[in-house]
Amino acid sequence: MNQLDLMRKLSIPGDSKIVLLVMDGVGGLPGPDGLTELEAAHTPNLDALAAQGITGLSTAVAPGITPGSGPGHLGLFGYDALDWDIGRGVLEALGIDFDLGPDDLAARGNFCTVDPATGFITDRRAGRIPSQVGAQLVEKLRVIRLPGVEVFVKPVKEYRFVLVLRGKGLTDGLTETDPQQTGVPPLPVEALRPEAKLAARLLNQWLAEARKLLADEHPANSMNLRGMARVPPIPKMPDIYKMRMAAIATYPMYRGIARLVGMDVLPTGDTIEDEVATLRQHWHAYDFFFFHVKKTDSTGEDGNFQGKVAVIEHTDQLLPEIMALKPNVLLVSGDHSTPWSLKSHSWHELPVLLRADFNRPDGVQQFGERGCMAGGLGHIRHVNLMPLMMAHAGRLTKYGA
Repeated sequence: MNQLDLMRKLSIPGDSKIVLLVMDGVGGLPGPDGLTELEAAHTPNLDALAAQGITGLSTAVAPGITPGSGPGHLGLFGYDALDWDIGRGVLEALGIDFDLGPDDLAARGNFCTVDPATGFITDRRAGRIPSQVGAQLVEKLRVIRLPGVEVFVKPVKEYRFVLVLRGKGLTDGLTETDPQQTGVPPLPVEALRPEAKLAARLLNQWLAEARKLLADEHPANSMNLRGMARVPPIPKMPDIYKMRMAAIATYPMYRGIARLVGMDVLPTGDTIEDEVATLRQHWHAYDFFFFHVKKTDSTGEDGNFQGKVAVIEHTDQLLPEIMALKPNVLLVSGDHSTPWSLKSHSWHELPVLLRADFNRPDGVQQFGERGCMAGGLGHIRHVNLMPLMMAHAGRLTKYGA
């Protein structure tokens, strides 16, 4: 019996409330004063909850494996990311309410900057162009046609867009074009299995035409494609956990993964304050809330130590408003680490804080990487966090006689 089947068997309805607070990319590495971003932040509210609760460190996928945002969140939701590899294109498309069908192949697009003389990437995110600029660029790309398929191009946010090809014979098993570094050219799409050759050829043709159309733009004069995939048949969280489940997130990708696993995605504004107001507004309608904070990740990717500290402190300042709703269980962690010094996702374990009505305190006084190393949860995996939330909420019955 796998864990999802076990949860489906043991989960029981109830009236307790769970909040999963995900500070995206919160894990870090020491900065100028020897403290990580989380340790350097002034977080009296998180520290007080750590003193009342139980802490530990969690591995998103497996030791040494650097996760994408999709696997990181799937683990937090109780899905073993080694069993569920879901392409980011699907998550981005669902996040903007695109109705993906069985013949659709979705890719996430990133506008980028290349040096016209060399063709080398100089900025993988095109300076994080404003969303309205990204939307204007998408309009230019909508003229591209490909033989035998329908083509959809939709803006997402800032430098991100979605490309969807609809037609028979399209399948995943494709390489990405982003080399994950600057100073090198974009990569071609390659088929990892014979049946994906048609999709690879069409995507490379689309890229060639799109890059010609944007050649005179600045800073977004090129693009990369990532996470080409089709919608997988995945079991839904409300059926597994027998809870009314909602997601509060400002970025489409995270709304997409929540929608994929069956959560209701609540409309909200762009700030953490807006998200807290949404939580308060819908508090009595749901049992479980996935509450996502994005900018801990984006500041880490920018190498902005103080910026990431500021986002953590901002989240901490609003924490009393969440706790005023009296959740029976609050779990705080991240989907992956994004250390400022690496400017990218990393394999490092994530600090975890669980505060519940019936938790066993472990004596840790500060919510940070080093404090959590000594915590009572020990070293666990993301996939084990959902059962712990369920148990502490009184929503799992006994296993066996």
